[in-house]
Amino acid sequence: MDIIQIAIIGLGLAMDACAVSIGKGLTLRRVHLRHILSVGLWFGGFQALMPIIGYLLGRSFTEYVESIDHWIAFGLLLLIGINMIREAFGEEESHNSDFGFRTMLLMAIATSIDALAVGISIAFMHVDIWMAAAVIGIITMAISSIGILLGAKIGAKIGSKAGVLGGIILIAIGVNILIEHLAA
Repeated sequence: MDIIQIAIIGLGLAMDACAVSIGKGLTLRRVHLRHILSVGLWFGGFQALMPIIGYLLGRSFTEYVESIDHWIAFGLLLLIGINMIREAFGEEESHNSDFGFRTMLLMAIATSIDALAVGISIAFMHVDIWMAAAVIGIITMAISSIGILLGAKIGAKIGSKAGVLGGIILIAIGVNILIEHLAA
């Protein structure tokens, strides 16, 4: 897996955080730097942390599943992608303007659970997890920061579309991993 593929995965993972950031932006009359920094640091930080945790979990049982690791990576990315698409067509979430510790912590965890599973997948691919986590975190930080501004500017129109796009990206990466391993 190269840096481009990791960046594409980062884009896919960032879509949940982007959708939530847009929702947070909808609740604000005026976006301040503290709002941008809050969503960027919380969401980007957790999107960087969760793949590391997943990677460490995945490495602990890699030797037992090396012969089917590409199927596991494909399955996890497929399930994550399908879930993101399903959630995008589900009931609209209500948004509140609270940027407190508890609210941001819960939202950061909720939007980064997918990154935990991606970290497990990365463990089977022998990728530099520190570089991957940094790329995923930086991309999420940037997209979340942009998302809160978009939410304040254009409203909820893009929210569910971001989740669909993220899901499609993750499924495509999973299919690509499977094809590469089966062709080898």
